[in-house]
Amino acid sequence: MEPEKSNPEAKTPETEQAPADALSRTPEELEQEQAASAAAGESSAKSGEPEEKKVSPFKKFFRKVNLYILIFVLLSAIAGAYTIVSYLNSQKEAPEASIEGQALTTEALKQLANTDASVGSTSHTLNIQGSVVINGQTLARGNLNVAGNIQSGGSLTAPSVTVSGAANLGQAQINSLQVATNTAVQGSTTLRDLNVAGASSFSGPLTASQITASRLILSGNAVLEVPNHLRFTGPTPSRSVNSSVLGSGGSASINGSDTSGTININTGNNPTPGCFSQITFSKRFSAQPRVLVSPVGSGAGLTQYYVNRSETGFSICTNNAAPANQTFAFDYFVSG
Repeated sequence: MEPEKSNPEAKTPETEQAPADALSRTPEELEQEQAASAAAGESSAKSGEPEEKKVSPFKKFFRKVNLYILIFVLLSAIAGAYTIVSYLNSQKEAPEASIEGQALTTEALKQLANTDASVGSTSHTLNIQGSVVINGQTLARGNLNVAGNIQSGGSLTAPSVTVSGAANLGQAQINSLQVATNTAVQGSTTLRDLNVAGASSFSGPLTASQITASRLILSGNAVLEVPNHLRFTGPTPSRSVNSSVLGSGGSASINGSDTSGTININTGNNPTPGCFSQITFSKRFSAQPRVLVSPVGSGAGLTQYYVNRSETGFSICTNNAAPANQTFAFDYFVSG
């Protein structure tokens, strides 16, 4: 027979723990109890029942993870419910604010008409989120600053308007316009009266029904083109007639201005050489002008005419006696 294997887990009497009521028992009872427990241990060893197994660390970890997943699912459900409720509330239309009106009696209106109501002080700011409709007049004693656009359905009356930036005006009527710096007009401009005290420069063509200028200067290689007729107007100069040169019954008249015109001659009996007429300018020239004379008619062509000129006027003369009882003329053009 094989010797019995020693059980390392078997407790010896020395290492076995004594029961709590060992003092109250007899030695015979203690021996019987030990023998019974030893017999029970041998029977269990012979039956081959396994001892209680220990729990592995992996199982402990998975047990904890299941608890965390449960908490996460619970929080996710709460967050989803809150999101759905918030979305449904945002889709609802906001209820219209109802403002209850208050009727004002005649006595209350009279009291408001004679009383000024002040709200806050100059350091306070009144913020209005909605629109404001004012049926009566509005007075702003201080500066009015508008951050957005201004739209006026009617006329806008202001004693002084200062625009620091760009201004777009669809239609503007200005009684008096003063421009301190340069002005650029891109489109067509209609001006009833234009008075320019300084110099004016036009880079493009200038079209005007009438231009009145005290002095017109063409600089550089400028060309003056007059496609239509050229007419010189002004007051008619005065004239004096020499009757002895015209002959008995002769006469002379003038039609024109200081710049151009015509001297009409009617000779009488027995004309003599000399100056027919003296022409005096309405306005004196600053220097002796140039006078161009052209004879008109056969009688003027028979004369040996010449011109005497000065700053105040000129005269048409002849070296021979003009033909008697003839009608002719002399055209003249004067330039300074």
